[in-house]
Formats: sequence, C-alpha cells, structure tokens
Amino acid sequence: METTTPAATATPASHAAYIQFFDGGLPPLHEQLGGKCASLVALTAAGMPVPPGFAITTAAYDAFIREAGIEKDIHEMLAKLDPDDVAAVDRVSAQLRLEITSRPVPAELHATTIEAYEALQSRFESPVPVAVRSSATAEDLPDASFAGQQDTYLWLLGVKDVTEHIRACWASLYTSRAIIYRLKNKIPNEGLSMAVAVQKMVNARVAGVAITMDPTNGDRSKIVMEASYGLGELVVSGQVTPDNITVDKVMLMVVKHSIGDKHAELVPDPASRSLVEREVSAERRGRLCISDTEITAIAAIAKRAEKHFRCPQDIEWALDRDLPDGENLLLLQSRPETVFSSTASGSIPTQSAGFGIESITRSLMTQAGKA
Repeated sequence: METTTPAATATPASHAAYIQFFDGGLPPLHEQLGGKCASLVALTAAGMPVPPGFAITTAAYDAFIREAGIEKDIHEMLAKLDPDDVAAVDRVSAQLRLEITSRPVPAELHATTIEAYEALQSRFESPVPVAVRSSATAEDLPDASFAGQQDTYLWLLGVKDVTEHIRACWASLYTSRAIIYRLKNKIPNEGLSMAVAVQKMVNARVAGVAITMDPTNGDRSKIVMEASYGLGELVVSGQVTPDNITVDKVMLMVVKHSIGDKHAELVPDPASRSLVEREVSAERRGRLCISDTEITAIAAIAKRAEKHFRCPQDIEWALDRDLPDGENLLLLQSRPETVFSSTASGSIPTQSAGFGIESITRSLMTQAGKA
C-alpha cells in the first residue's frame, strides 16, 4: 500500500526559481505558476485534498526558450498571423512546436527536474504514475475561458517519459487552437509563458466536475455536477454521456438528476502499464455512479472552493479507488466559472471552459430538448 511522508518537500534554494512543490509553503503566484498550478498550490495551502506534486515554473520555460534562441522567431512568426487564415496558423504552429520539441533542455534545468521528480517519488513505497499537465499564464483567469487549450498527459511512468512530456506541454502553447484563441481575444504573446504540473496520478473509480452555479441560467443557489466511471477524459472528449446531478447549495440535497449512458470507462491496465478503454456493464450503466454520501461530499468541497476563491468555481474531482471511503475524494482543479458570466455581461467567449462548463451545459441543453 502506498504511503506518503508527512512533511512537505522543500525545494533546494538553487532550484527555487524552476521548481515549486504544491505543499512547499510558497505563494501561488500566477505569473510563476500559470492558472492550473497556481490553483493547485492555493487549494493545497487551504487544506483541501489535492494529489501531491510540483510545478515546473514559468522561469524554466523562459530559460529553455532563451537558451534555445527561438524567442525572436516566436514573436516574428506570430506577429503577422491572421486568425482566419487557418492554413497559415497551422504552418506556424507546426514549425514552432517542432522547434520546441527538438531543442535540448539546458543541463541544469534537466537535472533540477529529475531531482524534483525523484523527491516526489520518495514519498511513496513504490514508484507511482504521474500526470503531466500544462499551466499557461493566459489560462484560468476570471475574465477568460482558456481551460483545455493546452495538453495534459496521463499515467506516465519513469523520468524519461515525464521529461519528454514536459517539453510537449511547452510546445502545446502553440497549437493552432491556442494561437487562434489568443489572436481573436487580443491576448499578447509578449510575456506569455507556461508552467507544467507533475502530479501523482489518481486511480479514479469515478471522476467528474461540479459547477457552483447552474451554467444554463446563472442560478447560484445550485451546484450542478457530472460524473462518470473511470478517468474523466472520456467525458471531456464527449465520448460518454455522464450522470448529471443538481444539488441545492444550502441544504446539499439532490434537486434532480439524470442517469447518463456511461457506456465506457478509461482505467489503468497493469499488464500494458497504460490506460485502456473498458466497456461498462448494463447494470452499472443503469444507475448513478456516485452515492448520496459522495454527492454531498462533492457539493461540500465545491462550496469550499467557491468560498476560498470568492467567485463561482468550475472544479474537477475524482474518487480514488486506492484510498478508503471518506478520504478518497480529491480535487484536481478549480477555476473561475467564465461562460455564463461572460454571456451575462454580453461578451460570449470564443472557447468554452473545457470539461466543466462545456460538458454540463451541453448535457443540460440536451435534456431540455428531450423534455
């Protein structure tokens, strides 16, 4: 059984600019950590249950770009792009991503990353898989719905796999989708940077999202959540229809629910040491995948996140099958709700907010069409 060490992991002073552990006691500065990592550091500091991990800060990305000598090329290639010329955007995107993934990482930065990864693994009795998650400085802002623009890689094993995917996260700052979004929303490339989260992977029995308002009408007396078996990526991609549950925010009681099909789940396969898609039995598909007790716990932690950040939140959560009941609910992310807020103010965002708002709004609208 895995165990964690009780003490937080300290970052060596010489490496403090490049690495920040979630529980290291340093402030969650957005310009150093990007949206996702800043949220994870803040949630951890607030005592909420977050899987352990560390951020490779924006200083690391900046150092890599500077030493690779491609900073000027990036600005020049992006300066004259027309967001409506998709073919040109695709060409620039491919070239920039190739530049980033083919250049060597500075030796000191590479060694620092390995040291941090080994420090994280030392918390457990045996090696654990990790997720490597992008955290751009332009994401998860209160007035921007940038979530889901960059890449996340799951169930990575070994330091070589992890370091390769860190660079892939850096390159995802320049996907065509991300470039077009920034151009259309007049987000400048100057000062844009990327942190990366390296975080213990959750062995999710069930995963989902919760929004601390009804995203279809802005009702802040409700919490709307979605849940499906296994990891949440099949919901993100729209491959499964999750359960949808609306909870009264004060009483934490279910107001209504809809059972989704949930025909498949994404789970780890020990034999192949990877994730596999598995069919869900008819019996499991025909019932809610979370209990009343779990619904209450998810709603309560969503309220805690909203209170902490002082605005409606879009959280991602998971129930870890390796942890005992009552201790298995983990927070994977909390970001400001932006879609309804932007619509209400007359500014409809170019992209929706990813897993949470997009999938919940989509399923609620589908239900309304069937009513």
